[in-house]
Amino acid sequence: MVSGPLTEEQLLNMLDRSRLPKHVAVIMDGNGRWARDRGLPRISGHRAGIEATRRVIEDCRSLGIKILTLFAFSVENWKRPKSEVSALMDLLKKYLRGETHKLIENDIRFKAIGRINGLSDSVQKEITMATQRTKNGKEMMLNVALNYSGRIEIIDAINKIIGDVQGGRLERDKITEEVFSRYLYTESLPDPDLLIRTSGEERISNFLLWQTAYAEFFVTSVYWPDFRRYHLLEALVDYQKRKRRFGGL
Repeated sequence: MVSGPLTEEQLLNMLDRSRLPKHVAVIMDGNGRWARDRGLPRISGHRAGIEATRRVIEDCRSLGIKILTLFAFSVENWKRPKSEVSALMDLLKKYLRGETHKLIENDIRFKAIGRINGLSDSVQKEITMATQRTKNGKEMMLNVALNYSGRIEIIDAINKIIGDVQGGRLERDKITEEVFSRYLYTESLPDPDLLIRTSGEERISNFLLWQTAYAEFFVTSVYWPDFRRYHLLEALVDYQKRKRRFGGL
């Protein structure tokens, strides 16, 4: 007899809370296609994607995930129509203004990673306010990648290192992988254990190139606006079935 798909309750029962990934990263993909399939404008997909973002933050917090990193806006996304980019920035500001109090209530610390100084002054203002207001959060760290590029992150890190070496603050022969990691946007955070990508695409899309060297990948065909607690549990249960060798036996 062929069994059907597992229920959310079954997945939750299968989950070992003692072996959760400490750091989960998500490439939130498929907003535009979700809207297209429903005959809606792309911005409707992005609005629905905001709701999915709220859900995954709440679900990760309730399950005990300590660090969540979300890929929200890449450097390449500036190539999209100006009207779409403007609408996305407005959604971001609205989200930060409306959700910061929930982050505080849930003891979640917010941080934006990327070339933040490349965003508009009004967006930077909201980011600064959210960062300051949530700085004492202890239960979960929420990183949101904005104006982000993995390659540019590495270049920025190299330039900082060069500056510190030339300024006598760092010895050239003391540069190790650990030291290099401290110059990345994620600084001293542990690397992601699990990288989730929605919409079925099987590529990393210039996201956390250094940090995901040994991350476990989970790809789902579900578009981001349809991503639910069930799909998060699927990813976590699948992650716990993996044998993580880090190049060893």
